[in-house]
Amino acid sequence: MTRDNSLSGKVAIVTGGSRGIGLATAKALVDRGAATVISALHEEPLSAARRALGDGRVEAVRADVQSPQDTARLVETAIRAFGGLDILVNNAGIGRFGDVADLSTDDWNLVVGTNLTGVFHCCHAAIPQMRQRGGGWIINISSLAGINAFKGGAAYCASKAGLDAFTEALMQEVRYDGIRVAVVAPGSVRTGFSGRDEKGADWKLAAEDVAQVILDLVEHPTRSLPSRVELRPSQPKKA
Repeated sequence: MTRDNSLSGKVAIVTGGSRGIGLATAKALVDRGAATVISALHEEPLSAARRALGDGRVEAVRADVQSPQDTARLVETAIRAFGGLDILVNNAGIGRFGDVADLSTDDWNLVVGTNLTGVFHCCHAAIPQMRQRGGGWIINISSLAGINAFKGGAAYCASKAGLDAFTEALMQEVRYDGIRVAVVAPGSVRTGFSGRDEKGADWKLAAEDVAQVILDLVEHPTRSLPSRVELRPSQPKKA
């Protein structure tokens, strides 16, 4: 992706921006000229991501999306540093897998708190600022697991199904404020998210594939609203 400044003057926040889909998305936005704030839980990978982005119009904020105070501070950083907020990419997510009988309450709360409640906190903080700007984009990164449940994935699948419903309701709430809301639901992405060895996983989507979809959305004509995009490997591994 080469810089063409098509998003010059726009301000974006990408949660979970230190690696994987989040980092690829932040790079795509920066390359298009958007001032971008990335957030993550841990300082070291966050600092490394900011260095990798290598642009003066990038801010990095350590924030836990489960905390309404942290998400408010994240939005405040975008306003203080760059003057407003136009694009929110809710990408921060986590997976804890296991049968329901074996899954701890802490793991359940962590998954739902990050993948669903965290998106609520970010949107709650961002929407008033977007209304002041006359509109914007909110893009929530879900998963095909939200509609295709699997054994051992009860917490993760439930969090993504809830996120899909949340996104649909929010889209209807704010569309007349000029705020467009969409969900992007990838299938298998080669990011190491599952913690498994991904040797021989070239068939999976790359993080940059998902970032391209996000970029296409925010550059879409204002008269239309692609509210859900499902993204799959074109030739998945055969069973």
